[in-house]
Amino acid sequence: MFYRTCLQSTAALASISLLAGCGLFSDAQGGGDHKITVGTTSEPTTLDPAAAWDGSWELYRNVYQTLLSFPTGSTLPQPDAAQRCEFTGPKVYECTLKPGLLFSNGEKLNAEAVKHSITRVQHISATNGPSKLLTSLGSVQTDGELKVKFFLKASDATFPFVLATPATSLVAPQAYPATQLRTDGRVTGSGPYKLSSYTKGEKAELVKNGSYRGFARLKNDAITIRYFRDSEIMIGALKRKKIDATFRGLSATDVADLQQSKLPQNKNLQVIETVGADIRYLVFNPRDPMAGKTSVRRAIAQIIDRGALISKVYKGTAEPLYSMIPRGITGHSTQFFDVYGEPDVSKAKKILERDGITEPVELTLWYTTDRYGAGTGIEFNAIKQQLEASGLFKITVKGKPEAEFQKGYQSGTYPVFGRGWFPDFPDPDNFIAPFVGEQNVLSTPYVNDEITKELLPQSRTETDRGAVAKYFEDIQKILAKDVRLLPLWQGKVYIAANKEIGGSERAVDPQAIMQMWELYRKASW
Repeated sequence: MFYRTCLQSTAALASISLLAGCGLFSDAQGGGDHKITVGTTSEPTTLDPAAAWDGSWELYRNVYQTLLSFPTGSTLPQPDAAQRCEFTGPKVYECTLKPGLLFSNGEKLNAEAVKHSITRVQHISATNGPSKLLTSLGSVQTDGELKVKFFLKASDATFPFVLATPATSLVAPQAYPATQLRTDGRVTGSGPYKLSSYTKGEKAELVKNGSYRGFARLKNDAITIRYFRDSEIMIGALKRKKIDATFRGLSATDVADLQQSKLPQNKNLQVIETVGADIRYLVFNPRDPMAGKTSVRRAIAQIIDRGALISKVYKGTAEPLYSMIPRGITGHSTQFFDVYGEPDVSKAKKILERDGITEPVELTLWYTTDRYGAGTGIEFNAIKQQLEASGLFKITVKGKPEAEFQKGYQSGTYPVFGRGWFPDFPDPDNFIAPFVGEQNVLSTPYVNDEITKELLPQSRTETDRGAVAKYFEDIQKILAKDVRLLPLWQGKVYIAANKEIGGSERAVDPQAIMQMWELYRKASW
């Protein structure tokens, strides 16, 4: 890939630098004459990057810039707003900005703006915000107009990956208060696009940012993102050419239908499949009288048939997952299969009986009705059927819209609930660290000192991220023993688009975020 040939090697993450004269990171904009309209079921929860650690990142990646990023084809952070970044000590990371960068309101994007952007995430520490990704960051200092120094509390080789996520989106200081969220419904960034208008629940209008200087080469002039609550309605809009492409929210039934290219209604459509790193899993509340019992959790792990679940609900658009770290990421294992093997009701019964449980266990399973697509409700009812068929469980399934659902699990009222995880960055740390510790993204404390005080810190001293598998193998042995989290399946990424739209195969980055600038109308490109 030409990204790798133009950039200095970053395998050790000791230095991330941009070579003069490469040309890839120039201000070349190019592009077609027409606007592209993309449909999604993943609407941003807020426009302020300090307050969201969710699907809002899809919009952020396109309107905000970060110091580092993941250009198409790269799984290691590469310069974006930065000209060069490097570790200058075990706990010191420095970045030098490109000169002359501007925000869309004309403000300078300098070292002070970077410091302001990142420290406000820490200061605000929003409940649903990404501040937990910055737990290793102690302080930020500027050195002149263009240099920023990050002082870490402990060695953390994943820090460059964090700087490449929308969690550290760069914002204009005059428009974003240091200790408060912005609430006027506007965006002031330096990304490939400017947000020209936003109507909550309906659409976002993006136009090319003429002052953008980063790695992206825009292949269109403008993007309209339309937000749908129902994937069936979204697919109908695609077939009627009301939208040009879709991303996020396609159900397995949608994909199976769209892949039938011989159907008259599908003759002008294409479905692009790429490898996904998103996962689905169950979370058990240790404070619940029954879900808090290790025997109950192990019995569920012994019963659930992932293959049947995927076959019945997801029709081949996912694959069984026996590790919190998905296939394709360093440290992936099959530890849950190694421990529990094939589904076995008799083994589950013995697990419960050894703990003195002889009557069916009553549990309520909760899911979000509007976050991961229409298949989620079907999936949870299929899990209910599997558990009740064993005769060992009596299950109630309940669902709520995402906003209400979040309040429920954050208050600790759900015994068992389902979540999905779209990676912040392609490193095994990101599939473990967010879910463990007293304070974690699930608001369900999982205290294990061996993981949080030994194995994770040791893994973060390894700058060669390919060498950390041994630490994560040990972590996953602990996870399989505790069953506080139960991995279910790993998804694939699908983009459906009209055949006249090109670039879909390059539009998804390693964080499973759509890079809208890759899309183009073939007739105009």
